[in-house]
Order: sequence, then C-alpha cells, then structure tokens
Amino acid sequence: MSKKLVLALGLGLLGLAGCTQNINPTDLDRGLIGAGVGATVAHVGGHDVAKGAAIGAAAGALCDDVRLCQPTQPRYRGY
Repeated sequence: MSKKLVLALGLGLLGLAGCTQNINPTDLDRGLIGAGVGATVAHVGGHDVAKGAAIGAAAGALCDDVRLCQPTQPRYRGY
C-alpha cells in the first residue's frame, strides 16, 4: 500500500471514531465503521476494495484493544 493510502485510512478511522463517542460502540460497530472507511479509501485509491474493507474492519474492531479508541466513562454530575 502507498503511504498516502495508509495515512488516509488512518485519518478516516480516527475521524469516525470521534463520531461514536456518545453511543458506547461495540467491537461490531467499530468493525462495521472501519470496513466502510477501509472500502472507501481503497476504492478512491484504486486498490482492492475487499482488502481495504478487511483491513478497516480489523482496525476498527481492535482499536480499543490497543488503547487507540478507549470508551469514555460517564462523568459524575453530582445530583
């Protein structure tokens, strides 16, 4: 893969990870989002869409395991 494609995939995953902060996503949710981003980036980059989706799905599902997208803890409001 080219460096630009890897960078675009990483930035896309990080951007979409921010969209899931208030819904407490599961591994399946993050995997589906990652697959969508991976397929889109691969298509735009002219690469194999299935490989891009597989890489994106794995990255999305495992991002919390490597502490890249930690679930947020609810804040204590005091009332």
